[in-house]
Amino acid sequence: MMKPRVVTTLVLASISPRRRELLASLGVEVDVVPSDYNEVDMPELPPIELARTHARGKLRNVRERYPERLVVAADTVVDLDGAPLNKPRDAADASAMLQALAGRTHLVHTAFAVTVNGDVIERTGTTEVRFWPLSHDEIAEYVATGDSMDKAGAYGIQGRGAALVQRIDGDFYTVMGFPLGLFVRTLRERGVHLGVSAR
Repeated sequence: MMKPRVVTTLVLASISPRRRELLASLGVEVDVVPSDYNEVDMPELPPIELARTHARGKLRNVRERYPERLVVAADTVVDLDGAPLNKPRDAADASAMLQALAGRTHLVHTAFAVTVNGDVIERTGTTEVRFWPLSHDEIAEYVATGDSMDKAGAYGIQGRGAALVQRIDGDFYTVMGFPLGLFVRTLRERGVHLGVSAR
């Protein structure tokens, strides 16, 4: 049996503080290297394919700079009846998204792409989320916090956004922005184990 490769540091091709915190919670050292990939709207793609395309694009130019490192990128897309809800443009857009989600069930897809021993591996986690019915005042109060503006679907499940969510079916971390369990198991399938960094 081949001895597993132990990795204690990785490169995150993203400036997302949530993804950095999630990955660091696994005990590894996370080096943040922003990708210059430009996320553009692709209305022809289903939401799950959009997440995969963006994750792949974010990974591409960063992995070229770090060919010997484990590099990972990810993207989250909120899927309401097959239509993607991206990050809101402004407060009015955030309010409209939350009104559309209120009292309904939607999907959250988080795709990641990771380089393992020179290969690019792609996986996607999907979780079903149901919102409570929300009044206009509840939506306005949440949007006023500013928490909506940098998040797909105009909400984060952690913090204040937890009050919007009635239930979930699936992995919590997929909704938060990175499916940790799926990531760890994907690496182990390729003989890579994450070790605790000594740094």
